[in-house]
Amino acid sequence: MLDVDQRREYWRRNVRLMSVLLVIWALVSFGAGILFVDLLNTVSIFGIPLGFWFAQQGSIIVFVLLIAFYVWRMDKLDAEFGITEYEQEVHHQ
Repeated sequence: MLDVDQRREYWRRNVRLMSVLLVIWALVSFGAGILFVDLLNTVSIFGIPLGFWFAQQGSIIVFVLLIAFYVWRMDKLDAEFGITEYEQEVHHQ
């Protein structure tokens, strides 16, 4: 069981990770799909303007990759703090 300081550190690092990943996602989806779309549309991939591709597919792909990275990183963080899924279920019941 974690003490108060360990819980604070765990959640501080969790929130920091989520914040960084959300900023990346916002920059990709909003920046590449909206703000820089005209600049990116000067480049085409297989005849598809790059800005259009980011607006339609790229931001979704980046979002899925960020989720996978978050899961991987949180597994490492949980292991570092000695948290298992079983312990989380027991404490939430």
